[in-house]
Amino acid sequence: MERLHYGVAYYDEYMPDDRLAKDIEMMQEAGITVVRIAESTWSTHEPQNGVFNFASVDRVLDAMHEAGISVIVGTPTYAVPAWMVREHPEVLAETRSGPGKYGARQIMDITSPAYLFYAERIIRKLIGRVCGHPAVIGYQIDNETKHYGTAGPNVQLRFVKAMREKFGGDLGELNRRFGLAYWSNRIDAWEDFPSVLGTINGSLGAEFARFQRQLVTEFLAWQVDIVNGYKKPGQFTTHNFDFDWRGHSYGVQRDVDHFKASKPFDIAGVDIYHPSQSKLTGIEISFGGDLARSLKQSAYLVLETQAQAFPHWTPYPGQLRLLAFSHLASGASMVAYWHWHSIHNSFETYWKGLLSHDLQPNPVYEEARTIGADFARLSGSLSGLRKINRVAMLVSNESLSAIDWFPLPGGVLYNDVVRRCYDALYKLNVGCDFVHPDTESKVLAEYDLIVVPALYSAADRLLEKLNEFTEKGGHVVYTFKSGFANADVQVRTSAQPGLIEHACGVNYQLFAEPKNVSVRLTRNLLDTVEEGYQAETWMELLTPTTAEVWARYDHPEWKEYAAITHNVFGEGTATYIGFMPGEDLLFQVFERVLRDAGLWGEEQKIKFPLVVKSGVNGAGCRVRYFLNYSGEPAAFEYGYRDGRELLSGADIRHGQLLRLPAWGFAIVEDRESAACSAAMEDGVAMD
Repeated sequence: MERLHYGVAYYDEYMPDDRLAKDIEMMQEAGITVVRIAESTWSTHEPQNGVFNFASVDRVLDAMHEAGISVIVGTPTYAVPAWMVREHPEVLAETRSGPGKYGARQIMDITSPAYLFYAERIIRKLIGRVCGHPAVIGYQIDNETKHYGTAGPNVQLRFVKAMREKFGGDLGELNRRFGLAYWSNRIDAWEDFPSVLGTINGSLGAEFARFQRQLVTEFLAWQVDIVNGYKKPGQFTTHNFDFDWRGHSYGVQRDVDHFKASKPFDIAGVDIYHPSQSKLTGIEISFGGDLARSLKQSAYLVLETQAQAFPHWTPYPGQLRLLAFSHLASGASMVAYWHWHSIHNSFETYWKGLLSHDLQPNPVYEEARTIGADFARLSGSLSGLRKINRVAMLVSNESLSAIDWFPLPGGVLYNDVVRRCYDALYKLNVGCDFVHPDTESKVLAEYDLIVVPALYSAADRLLEKLNEFTEKGGHVVYTFKSGFANADVQVRTSAQPGLIEHACGVNYQLFAEPKNVSVRLTRNLLDTVEEGYQAETWMELLTPTTAEVWARYDHPEWKEYAAITHNVFGEGTATYIGFMPGEDLLFQVFERVLRDAGLWGEEQKIKFPLVVKSGVNGAGCRVRYFLNYSGEPAAFEYGYRDGRELLSGADIRHGQLLRLPAWGFAIVEDRESAACSAAMEDGVAMD
């Protein structure tokens, strides 16, 4: 993985006829360096219980190796064969919707002993067969794994055992911490513990969601452990983590704790799908990439992204190139499409691959050829990009689950708040990492600013860490619904926002749904008073103690209350936003905080839809991507040190006008730093 990889998922088993040689020829012409195989074809490899046939895998491996194309082999465990369900119907997950029915993928109970027996057997048979093949560079463990809502009797029994262990067998403590006296939900004997599927208790429900996420962590670690027994030196394990889905990749995945589940893997992998055509902004690529990079604090693999896909995603000319290099700009070292060929029948017939249904060259394929050529030509300068950001966003699966139980007016959920904050940072060209509730204080201290959206459920220790970060000179921006409930989703009995009240210098007792409420910014935030911003979704009626007021509610009944406050605490500052702000208002707040933190620089002079991303390559050279997410040409004054534009080879001078075509981009390598100059003299990173 020391070079850039350009790849596709390839399913010889799905092809209408034998065209492997032709496909490989076209892959070579497109610069494809890696294919992903086998993760969805268990029934082909084991058509009956204990009857194995790996002929399709063998022939693809041999052919790819001869062509110089590497292979990532997937464990085929996310789509179970029909014979297994006939012999062991209990392998289907029982969920809130009832017993499972065979047909779709991802319908199994990942805790079922029968499923795990057969899964281990197919993993050992397949990986044991392919691990010594010279084409194989790595293994994808399962596919977009989640718990699939599994909640049948065996899962409920495991949950009860987990609760007995967590609470030391003390049911009284469980009842107290989860508030189970309400509506006579007390449990006074372990054998009386009911199925959680019917619970009305958010504390118990959120605890079960945490337990279900842990099932995924354990399942993936179990598979990695098996594969590691066969993995050869130089081979890696990875997984394609996916995200909350809103018709495309959206936010934090509610069914997986990515930070915990990624630990056993050698390198993080990710699926990223996004709006396209006139709706293309690059935000989903950036969000998914920043989160994937943060999992291992290193480069990551884009194991799946779209080539054509849905009709409303068919890319405009130039967009496929923009997308591929956008992934690299966030720190990816591989970009791979799902998938090579369009399927001619079944569920995903109209999710098109790089090739259309006629399997012939097409405009998207021709554009991919230019990407493959540039990946190969520029790999020395663009691979191994290291990104050091001074801003982080804290995300929490626990808060996500808690707000699922108590959604905001209009059905607004945790990820809506996360994305509102992240999107504003992205459009301000602020590089961002992600941290999580268990991130150590010494890691948090590496950042100057932490943005904390809707941290509704949080342990005391986490809030204390954030207070400590602030007191020692850090800057924090909190949104509404932060600090409200403890780790058991019990609302704190102290003044809100709980333990961060002192650092924020503000508290509140009342909250309301805003109805025709606008927000007026004060001169503490801007040189002039500005009006007309709207309060959306939720409003906390803030009373400052030591904080200064940055905004007030502009409403005859609520005008005495603050809407945004800012407080100096120790050597740092804490900003609290008591309502759902619009993007324009977030721009104002973030600009002020970034300036105060010394984080407002050259990147912020460049305005969206122009996006700037940067990092340091393996030679120590600063590389900057300038991306135009617009159907109109754009230009800006290049304010950095002299460099070389890598696509054209042209010299770029400080102060010159850099022009970008519609849906176009430029990549400038700064060659004036000491490390980079030394590398250039040694011939490193030269094309």
